[in-house]
This record gives sequence, structure tokens and C-alpha cells, in this order.
Amino acid sequence: MTSGARIPKLEPSSLDDEQRSLYDAIAGGRRAQGPQLFQLTDEAGRLEGPFNAFLLQPRLGSALQAVGSSVRYDTGLDDRCREIAILVVAAHWRSDFEWYAHEAVGRSAGLGDAELAAVRDGRHAELAGREAAVARTVAALVLRGDLDDAEYREAVDHLGTAGLFELLTLVGYYATLALQLRVFRVPAPDGTAQPA
Repeated sequence: MTSGARIPKLEPSSLDDEQRSLYDAIAGGRRAQGPQLFQLTDEAGRLEGPFNAFLLQPRLGSALQAVGSSVRYDTGLDDRCREIAILVVAAHWRSDFEWYAHEAVGRSAGLGDAELAAVRDGRHAELAGREAAVARTVAALVLRGDLDDAEYREAVDHLGTAGLFELLTLVGYYATLALQLRVFRVPAPDGTAQPA
């Protein structure tokens, strides 16, 4: 990803009412509860990652924020499978912020160095059972935007039809964020890039 953010971080004191409502939903919502595994705001209170761009159009940003919260907290995917799926998307798009944030969440869910490296490098066969099936499914989706009949059967066997719907929604949401992060050149707050 090219360095140098293309949009400035919006100052909390400069936000209008709609932006402030969205800011509060992000900075004080479910993502902010419990341990902070990645930064939602910088030292000046400005939103990090994709959330700053949400403020550019707060009605759309609020809808994205709500979908993101549901994808993270209201699905039947277990924490490890969810984070593997997000990390496959981040690796495909080479999205530094997504990798930074969800590597931390993945580690908290129990993913180790070898599993993270396997996801990053596309070695999904090194994962086990359902997790390997999730990684393969997401890889097919980001590469081809579809599943062949065998891939579809494997996904449904491991996730069920409703679980596959959840996974499809997750992939679409995080691909949207990765695209926004790429175009706006949003770096990881710690300054590190996703390993190649």
C-alpha cells in the first residue's frame, strides 16, 4: 500500500451532530467494550482505520458501522473462524489496518504465529477442519467472487446455509473496508505494514 493518508483524521471537536452520533457509536460502542485489542482512536481522540472515513457520510457510515458490529458480534461463526476469514480478506487486499487490527483480535482468540503465517501466505491446508474450510471458502470468494459446486458443498457442510450467508456478508463487509482503506491510503496506527 502506498504511504501517506489521502484524507485527514477528523477532530472530535469539529464534528456536526450526525458525525458526533456516529463517533460516539464507534468510540463508545461494542468495539470499545472489554479489552482494547487495537486502537479505535489516536492520542487526540480521532478515529483510526476505516472509522474516520465513515464520518465523511455519517448516514452511510452508520449503516456500515451497524453491519460491522453485527458481523463481528451477532453471527454463529466462532471467534477463530471469524478472525481467520477477516485475515484472509486482509491478506488478499494487502490491507495493513485490517491485518494490524485483526491479527491482534485473532491472537486473542487463540491463533498462533504458525496459523497467522499460514493465513497470510495462503497455506490454508495447514489449518484444521472447519477453520481450513472457512479459509478456503473465503479465498475462493476473494479470488473469484464465487464458489463452485464442491466448494459450496464444503462450506454448507461446515457452516450450514445460514452460516454461509453470514460468511458471505462478512467477506463483503471487510472487502468494502479494505477497498476504502486502500484508496484513502490509511496506514496501521503502529506504522507497520502487513508482511508480504
